[in-house]
Amino acid sequence: MTVSPKKIVVTGAAGNIAYSLLWRIAAGDVYGDDTPVELSLLEIPQAVGKAEGVAMELSDSAFPLLHNIQITDKAEEAFDGANAAFLVGAKPRGKGEERADLLANNGKIFAPQGAAINGHAADDIRVLVVGNPANTNALIAQQSAPDVPADRFTALMRLDHNRALSQLAAKLGVATTDFDSVVVWGNHSATQFPDLTFATVKGEKVIDLIDQEWYVNEFIPRVANRGAEIIEVRGSSSAASAASAAIDHMRDWIQGSERWVSAAVVSDGSYGIDEGLVAGLPTVARDGRWEVIQGLDLNDFQRERIAANVAELKAEREAVASLLK
Repeated sequence: MTVSPKKIVVTGAAGNIAYSLLWRIAAGDVYGDDTPVELSLLEIPQAVGKAEGVAMELSDSAFPLLHNIQITDKAEEAFDGANAAFLVGAKPRGKGEERADLLANNGKIFAPQGAAINGHAADDIRVLVVGNPANTNALIAQQSAPDVPADRFTALMRLDHNRALSQLAAKLGVATTDFDSVVVWGNHSATQFPDLTFATVKGEKVIDLIDQEWYVNEFIPRVANRGAEIIEVRGSSSAASAASAAIDHMRDWIQGSERWVSAAVVSDGSYGIDEGLVAGLPTVARDGRWEVIQGLDLNDFQRERIAANVAELKAEREAVASLLK
C-alpha cells in the first residue's frame, strides 16, 4: 500500500536548531521509516537564500523518504496542507530589552503564523513551538487559530525533561531509560519546576535515593539554568539538544508513548494551572493526543513551585493581551 507523504513545516529554517532538526525529520524520525515526508521551509525574506542552501544539502543527502522541499517566505504557502509544524524561528531578546518587549515582538511572528495555520493547514495539524519564550508564543499562535482544536498547539518542555533525566542518570549511575514518572511543570524559563516527587528508578522512589539539599539547591536550578550554562561554556546556545528534544516530542505525539514525559499543553485547569495557559504538565501520548496525568496528590512544596510558574505565565499572557482573541 502506498503511503501519502506528510507535509512538515519548519520555521526559522536557516537557523542552527533547524539545521539539526531537518536531517532527523528527513530520515523518518518523526512519522517513522515507512512514511515519506515533504519539507516546507519558512524563512524571513533576507534568509531565504540561506534556506535554499540548506535545501541543497538535504537534497544531496539522498534521503529515500524525502519527496519534496518547499522554500518560502510566505506563511500561507508554507502551512498549506501541513500535517505538522515546528515553529522554531523567533526573535531573540535584544540588548536592554524587557521580557514584555520580547513577548510583543514575538507576537508579531506567531500571531500571523497561527492565522496561516488556521486558514491553510490540514485537519490533523500538530504544532510544536520551539522558539522562545515558547509557552506564550504557543499561546499566541493558538489564540490566532480559533478554528483549530486548542490541543493541537504545544510548546517544548521535552528539552527540560531530557535535561532532568540526564542529571539524574549521572547522579545515580544508571541509564536515562531507567526512570519513570519524572515531570517538569510550568514555564520553559528559570521558574520551571523539575519535580522528582513521583519519580522512580528501577522500581525505587528516586526521592529516597537522593539528598534533599541536592534536589532543591543543585538539581532544580541546574536543570532550569542548563541553557545559560551551555551558552557560557560553548559560546552559543543549545541548538542540537533542542532539536533532538523537539523530535522526541513530535514522535511521541504522533506514534504514542505510555512513559510519562513533560509537554507544554493548553491547560484544562488541572493542578491549579489556569485554563488556557500553555504549561508543562505530566503527560502520556495516546491515539495522537497528549493526555495529562490526572489525580496526583500534590504537597505544599510542589504547589508553591507550580504557583510561581502560573504567576509568571499569567504575567506573560497579560503582556500580550492585545494579541489574544
